[in-house]
Amino acid sequence: MRVLGLMSGTSADGVDGVLVRLRGAPRRPRWRILASAHVPYPEALRAEIIAVGQGSPRTTAALLALAEAITEVQAACARQVDPARTARLVGCHGQTLWHRPPEATRRGASWQVLQGPLLAELLTTPVVCDFRGADLARGGQGAPLVPLCDGALLPAIDGWRALLNLGGIANLTLLPPRQGPDRRAAIRGWDCGPANTLLDLAVQRFSDGRLGFDADGAWAARGRVDEAALARWLQEPYLQQRPPKSTGRELFGAADLERRLHDLGAADPADALATLTAFTAAIVAADLERGPRPLELLVAGGGCRNATLMGDLRRRCRGMRVRPLAELGIADLDREALAFALLAWWHWRGVAAADPAVTGCRRGGRLGVLIRP
Repeated sequence: MRVLGLMSGTSADGVDGVLVRLRGAPRRPRWRILASAHVPYPEALRAEIIAVGQGSPRTTAALLALAEAITEVQAACARQVDPARTARLVGCHGQTLWHRPPEATRRGASWQVLQGPLLAELLTTPVVCDFRGADLARGGQGAPLVPLCDGALLPAIDGWRALLNLGGIANLTLLPPRQGPDRRAAIRGWDCGPANTLLDLAVQRFSDGRLGFDADGAWAARGRVDEAALARWLQEPYLQQRPPKSTGRELFGAADLERRLHDLGAADPADALATLTAFTAAIVAADLERGPRPLELLVAGGGCRNATLMGDLRRRCRGMRVRPLAELGIADLDREALAFALLAWWHWRGVAAADPAVTGCRRGGRLGVLIRP
């Protein structure tokens, strides 16, 4: 079956899309990516998404217009990936505006903006969306949802294997080995903390809006890391919290950046960016030290293109082989879109996709809502 997957993440830079052929056993499918594309959000739309995601008030009319605009870009990406409209099903994550993990006194909630019926009509194809809602309703974090997909799409190796996505937020998957006492262990996954959210905001601030990100980490490479600040930051409650856990701009956004810059004092911009870049690498390394130590770390997402960040990861994750996921045939920006194509296919086939070991939900079950044109 040909399935189209669409993903727009916390970094809010645009929509990633893949067209994939899936067949065979659902838990170990045969798969092949047939086409992929990235369609950036227009700058004004990206700015609006980030502003609303940071809590900037809007009228209901403005929120409605935002949902329509986001849906139109999703449809544009789908058309670019699959111009002949060969896909029989579309899995679309939508654009996260707000994520509230569950707490002791209230359930979790998450808002992925998308007009599903409009997308189904624009593409004349069934759409599966709202993947997080069912997991949240069952008491889970609603995120991350990709780890089970990683386990289905990638082969096991002789030891634990880790996958890291460096989008707006850094998140990890741990896959058990194919042999030995841990071979029947559960797949694990969680959100580590900030990746590109703080970095991109800092670059925009230091460049007076002229730059949107630190290309190749070149600016950070000119600075010096404040290791004392890193040591303080790593003691913060979220970073010490054990999985299951999830987060987003609500915690690691503009206000958090201001707090960290204040903590750094009158730091040179290059030094601040070097410290923020090292912060992401240090968070990931600390998390990997707490669990079964993997033999290798496969890295995907936009942050994979940041040479300074990748260098920091290699230095702080000593003893692990750190390499791009692209070496296994899944390009930097394709992994999560591929995952949501698989999640849609699982929904279509009635396969459970929620995992209590990852999100903390009370029980597994199907994820997503199917909308027919």
